[in-house]
Amino acid sequence: MEIFNVEIALRNFGPLLAGLMLTIELTFVVIAISLVFALLVALGGMSRFAPLRWLVKVYVEAIRGTPLLLQLIYVYYVLPEIGIRLNSFTAGVLALTLNYSAYLSEVYRGGIQAIARGQHDAAAALGMPRMLAMRRIILPQAIRVVIPALGNYFISLFKDTALCSVVSIQEVVFTAQILAARNFQYFTLYTVVGIMYLAVSFPAARLVAYLERLTKAGYRRRRS
Repeated sequence: MEIFNVEIALRNFGPLLAGLMLTIELTFVVIAISLVFALLVALGGMSRFAPLRWLVKVYVEAIRGTPLLLQLIYVYYVLPEIGIRLNSFTAGVLALTLNYSAYLSEVYRGGIQAIARGQHDAAAALGMPRMLAMRRIILPQAIRVVIPALGNYFISLFKDTALCSVVSIQEVVFTAQILAARNFQYFTLYTVVGIMYLAVSFPAARLVAYLERLTKAGYRRRRS
């Protein structure tokens, strides 16, 4: 008996590739939104306005304290009970963005706090307002520090999009489930899906490692 059916793999490659493209689209949409929203959350968490800091803390802890799967289910199935109805793609984007923004905000915060206090003091001595100093001096340096960590989170995001099958987004895993239910070729179809994930995530991981080496090399040059 043939375990891996080449004919089935070729016949279903088109739908699986379409699912993979949707997975990549979902990943990039969430990345684009999360990069901005997470920075706002990080700055809010470092604000001198106490109620804003507490609001950010509650949000981050609530997201980190609950599983992503539950958050997806809540956004898609629970929110309609209070009149908020979202299509599956929008619900997936919202849940993933809220989840990853909470984690990325901590990455941003760590990067900002890693910048030497002298940088802040020098900006203050020049008469720069706090937000202007943050935008022109602190954030550009912090971004370079956090690039490797951001890259690793984005690779995790690409894989976590598989959970969106629970809200009926026809990404690559959901597509494989539908196809496998028709022809029972689970080994063949899920093997192809695994290869597709590796084909995207492995080069991405190598790119992150390369950026990490560049960051470390740049840091050593600044220290020397």
